[in-house]
Amino acid sequence: MRITILGSAAGGGFPQWNCNCRNCAGLRAGTLRAKARTQSSIFIQPDAGGDGLLLNASPDILQQIKATPALQPGRAIRDTAIAAVLLMDGQIDHATGLFMLRERGSPLPLWCTDPVAEDLSTGNPIFRVLQHYCGVDRHRIEPDGSVFEIPGLAPLTFRAIALSSKAAPYSPHRDAPVPGDNIGLIVTDPRSGRTLFYAPGLGEIDPRVAEAMHAADAVMVDGTFWTNDEMQRLGLSRKTAHDIGHLAQSGPGGMVEWLGKLPASTRRLLIHINNTNPILDADSPERAALDRAGIAVCEDGMTLDL
Repeated sequence: MRITILGSAAGGGFPQWNCNCRNCAGLRAGTLRAKARTQSSIFIQPDAGGDGLLLNASPDILQQIKATPALQPGRAIRDTAIAAVLLMDGQIDHATGLFMLRERGSPLPLWCTDPVAEDLSTGNPIFRVLQHYCGVDRHRIEPDGSVFEIPGLAPLTFRAIALSSKAAPYSPHRDAPVPGDNIGLIVTDPRSGRTLFYAPGLGEIDPRVAEAMHAADAVMVDGTFWTNDEMQRLGLSRKTAHDIGHLAQSGPGGMVEWLGKLPASTRRLLIHINNTNPILDADSPERAALDRAGIAVCEDGMTLDL
């Protein structure tokens, strides 16, 4: 299977439109060795050149389609390589791009858990709005690790597990989480036996998540913040990374430590990187620490073949 990184930033992208932190200001001024990034989303194809699955529909989806010819194969006067969309959560930076797909000639095949479907029918009623356009052909995901398939994407198989993170601010589950608010996805190509574990929003690594990470050939996980108090120290928020559902990379029990426990052959990648995170600076000591640990920082346009 081929995995294409369409967007690798957290909500707001990089640089963020209203932010003048060291990273955003430095990128605009050309004084920071870094690359601009759109909001996180990936595209998975059973084979390069075929139809695939869009994982999360960010507000930047039109820019991402324009930058990725594989998503627009041009086989007919109206065409797309997006066979289906799967949502990892109901966050605004992962779901509002659905509005940009409204010109479909048939209901949009969309896979999500019940809590996400609830949030996108009530607090942020995207599904209800889309009924006035193409409509939504919604399929339920059970976050219990059971295997499911998606039409048009054979022979890939999928399993979802519930994660500890945060539901969207407009969700009734924001401070009372339920299984399925956020999921991690295990994607397997039975031809090669190789597996991807994908979790762009991850607040805690419990035994089930640790098991999925150890079993995967590639692990693409939450790279939002370097430190737990990153936003507080910059005066941008009163909340910690943990408060908003993300496990920081550094420190005891951080993402870097967890990734260091994986088999040496595992490909380790960070995605959903906040504009304040120093790892965006290619010359930073934090990026050097990741390089020494064998951890890659996702960039828009990267591809990974498994």
